[in-house]
Amino acid sequence: MSSPDASPEPPSAETLDRIFKAYDIRGTVPDQLDEDLARLVGNAFVQVVAESDDEPGTVVVGHDMRPSSPDLAEAFAQGVTEAGVDVTLIGLASTDELYFASGHLGCPGAMFTASHNPARYNGIKLCRAHAAPVGTDTGLSEIRDLVANGKLATADEAGSVSRRDLLEDYAEYLRELVPVQGRRLRVVVDAGNGMAGHTAPAVLDPLDLEVEPLYFELDGTFPNHEANPIEPENLRDLQAAVRESSADIGLAFDGDADRCFVVDERGEVVSPSVLTALIAVRELGKHPGSAVIHNLITSKAVPEIVEEHGGWPVRSRVGHSYIKGTMAETDAVFGGEHSGHYYFRDFWRADSGMIAALHTLAALAEQDKPLSELLAEYSRYAASGEINSTVDDQDAVIEEVESEFADEPDVTVDHLDGLTVGTDDWWFNLRASNTEPLLRLNVEGEDAVTMADIRDRVLFLIRGDK
Repeated sequence: MSSPDASPEPPSAETLDRIFKAYDIRGTVPDQLDEDLARLVGNAFVQVVAESDDEPGTVVVGHDMRPSSPDLAEAFAQGVTEAGVDVTLIGLASTDELYFASGHLGCPGAMFTASHNPARYNGIKLCRAHAAPVGTDTGLSEIRDLVANGKLATADEAGSVSRRDLLEDYAEYLRELVPVQGRRLRVVVDAGNGMAGHTAPAVLDPLDLEVEPLYFELDGTFPNHEANPIEPENLRDLQAAVRESSADIGLAFDGDADRCFVVDERGEVVSPSVLTALIAVRELGKHPGSAVIHNLITSKAVPEIVEEHGGWPVRSRVGHSYIKGTMAETDAVFGGEHSGHYYFRDFWRADSGMIAALHTLAALAEQDKPLSELLAEYSRYAASGEINSTVDDQDAVIEEVESEFADEPDVTVDHLDGLTVGTDDWWFNLRASNTEPLLRLNVEGEDAVTMADIRDRVLFLIRGDK
């Protein structure tokens, strides 16, 4: 790390282009992301937040279990204090615990994590006070420009650093937000050696649950499987454990525990769209007539069910900054995404995998049906799941797919996020990845045959005979 009285050497423009993403900063350690860069980001963060918000006063900082995270967090804190702002370090935390800290303390925040990425990665998720998002259009571009300049802002009086443990406050807040009462449940929880191994005991142990832990040991090398539950292979251990122990439910979290996936008593994976519908109904029961946000890849069952329960479904682009922005505009009570992110107005519009898990446990405990039966009414259509294809000229392929379908009878086309094409019987969305030469395809149909037919037609256009 650079000495306190010297500005670090700024990274190259190529490195900055690679690590500054739409919603966060993420790269390999130490070649792309190191302590010098973290220090510059901390300093720039204060400058950007101070220009557009009230003087921040304090920045709260948390980190995950990756070996590089503590030192990166300390370097970030140095950059913040050099700009004259105090830092509260909360130590090991999940991303939603950091959002809790930001909301609870009314401070901007920084979380050091690379979420589900492999061990060689790390990253920084930033938020304003009360967990308001920081993305490309809400401050991250300005931070990047200041980091590229490489000059530290220094104050006449440096800020101070304090340490505070908020784990129990976070856990108690979540349990009060979503009480779990009723029959005793047997629950298998797969933390994937990520931060749920730290937060799940604090949240779940006081509840009347029989919890079987899988991979609760904090280990940023992920020795058992990647902490990315959206990939089916990473759920196999959980599925097997649920079946073997005759559990009522299985929960899987990603590395920073802001996403949650659910497995039913048969070991079958529950669609995030189904959970979105379930949680939406529960939130509408408490707040009738409210808006509920769903992204454009969520099953069309979600807006149908929201309307049936007196809510106002609002469609959004994919991505947490869009979801949070739309929630603020509509005062929505809840939002859900196909990727396992769930957002709650009562949680500063931030996403929390643990709150989603508590909602599912509460719904299951308060009645006697198994989870598969409880959720059957929320699953109406056949879905492909996300299918990725490597494509060099993404725009040309998307145009070809649109021209193939656009003139068919009763077809609608929109470009809210990529290309969405549909009829009353089916729809598909085709989106380009922001970071890789990939096209992402999601298809849904009235039944499995219809879905498969549309899926195969689109894949042939994308891949040809490959």
